[in-house]
Parts: sequence; structure tokens; C-alpha cells
Amino acid sequence: MEEQHTQPHEHPHEHGGQGLADRVKHALMPHSHNYEAAALDAALATDRGIRAVKLSLIVLLLTAAFELAVVLASGSVALLSDTIHNFSDALTAVPLGLAFTLSKRARNTRFTYGYGRAEDIAGVVIVIMILASSVEAIHQAIMKLLHPQPISNLLWVAIAALIGFLGNEFVALFRIRTGQQIGSAALVADGTHARIDGFTSLAVLAGAIGVWAGVPILDPLIGLAIGIAILFIVWDSAREIAYRAMDAVDPAVPALITSAAEKTPGVMDVHDVTVRWVGHRQRTEFHITVDCQISTCASHEIAEGLRHRLFHLMPALVDATVHVDPCECGLCGDPHEAAHHAQGAVGR
Repeated sequence: MEEQHTQPHEHPHEHGGQGLADRVKHALMPHSHNYEAAALDAALATDRGIRAVKLSLIVLLLTAAFELAVVLASGSVALLSDTIHNFSDALTAVPLGLAFTLSKRARNTRFTYGYGRAEDIAGVVIVIMILASSVEAIHQAIMKLLHPQPISNLLWVAIAALIGFLGNEFVALFRIRTGQQIGSAALVADGTHARIDGFTSLAVLAGAIGVWAGVPILDPLIGLAIGIAILFIVWDSAREIAYRAMDAVDPAVPALITSAAEKTPGVMDVHDVTVRWVGHRQRTEFHITVDCQISTCASHEIAEGLRHRLFHLMPALVDATVHVDPCECGLCGDPHEAAHHAQGAVGR
């Protein structure tokens, strides 16, 4: 017997307290998202993602346009690197916005899980764009080191750098918060990208101060450092996207399902728990063992009660399939007669 449910429930949640070091790490680095981090209504979550993409695109384009004007007037290669990165960051909104729009389509006989994977594909495109911006920033810095040029309008360079930081930090806060709430790894990766870019803008400010103090080589050196820093963003973002593509989840998620099942009255055992992300939604399949002497209706009620509990515990969960096995007390036939057809059982 299999029990399946595809309707989400809505329940608010909060994260526990963190120390200062943990908060800094959480703010700067991409991280996996567990069952506590997702809004529940699928359509609402997608609309929020699209809104976050649109707003961040506008803010970053305005920021990058202002920085570009100052680059043309000053010749600062550090600011040029930051401008290139800001334009790249703004353009990542295009594939992400397309992915969110596509994910609104209903599932069909070809795409039986829906179009949620479009978000993961967009994440790959974003990582490639970040890598390209890093290569270009490094190239520009090296050329400036080989062929030094004077820098002018340092005050405007400093102002542009500060505006770059503020614009990116605003976008980062909005993207990361929305991405965590709807469970979108691609949107969080994009937000983290914007946050690091904001700190590189502060590095440009430091470079401008260095040039003003009589150390002009700081400008290309900081531009080079920015390019290298972006490479670390590429690595962390690519790792998170790869985890999603490989159906990796936080080990706490299957542990939560197992614990919830074990605490459900009537469940004698739980095994073969599988969980996956499809876009910003989670789906799970697992087996439970019940008393073989109870009726089909009774076993159905046990599975339904467990499923309802899981939808309360896991806000991102949108689909749950529970296979109900009778116990092996000798009064029934072998409940696992087809087990030899199963492949890739999950280790316990």
C-alpha cells in the first residue's frame, strides 16, 4: 500500500540563535538549506522569487551604470573589475527569472515532477557567469600592472565604491532572505554572490585611499584580489548547485522523517527513507511497517497521520509517498517479495 499527498501546509518558523562567528560565516558563505527554510505555497514562493529577481536586477543595473560612468572618468581598474562583476551579477537575474517563470508550469506526462529543476539549471548558468566575470577582472588587473595608467577623480571612485557596497548589500539581503524562505539554492547562491561583491566594492574604496596616499599600485593589486576572491565564490556556489543536482540533502532531513515515523502510534519500523529537492520544493518516499492484523483502513490512518505530521515539521515538503508494509509475524506472506527488484537501497 502506498500513501501519497501533494498539498502543502503553511506554518511559520524561526531559526535558533547563533554566535557571532556562526552568523558571519552564515552571512558570507553559501550553505545547504534544510527542511526549516522554505515558504509553503508553491505559487506564492515562485512569485516571491520572481519579485526578488526583478528588484535586484534594477538595483544592480543602476549601481553598475553609475560605477561605469566613474570608471570612464577615472580609469580605475579596481572599480572596473567591480563594475564588470556588478553587471555580471545583474545579468544572472535573467536565467533565474526565466527558471522561476518556467517552474510555475503544471507538471505533465513528460515532466512528471514539474519544472522545478529549471532553477538548478539556472544555478549552473549563474556559476558560469560568475566565473567569466572573475576571469575578466583578473585579466584587466594584470594588464593594468603591466601597463600602469594614472587615476583621476579619486573622490568619485570612493563614492562609487561606497554606492556599490550599499547596492550589493541591499540585493544580497533581499535575495538570500527570499531564497532561504522559499528554499531556492540558486537564489541564495546569487545573493551570496552579491554580498561578496559588496565587500569587493569596499576593497575598491581602500584602493582609492591607497592611491590618494601615494601608492597607485594598490589599485590594480586590489582589482586582482577581487578577481581571485570571485573564484572562491565560484567554488562554493558550484558545490551547492552540484549538491542539488545530485539530490543531496542535509542528513538531518531523513533523520527527522525517521524520528517522526518512529514516534507515530502504530508504526513498528521505518526504512528506505529518501528525500530530494526539485527546485525549491522537497519530496520524500519511505517505507513503514505496521501490524499485519490491522485493517487496510487502520494502516491508511497511520500513514495519513504520519504524513500530516511531516507536512507540519517540513515546510518545504510538497509530496510524500509512504509504502506500508505488514509486519513479518508469519501469519502473512512475505511482504518484501519484490525487494529483489529494488536497487540502490539507502544505507542505515
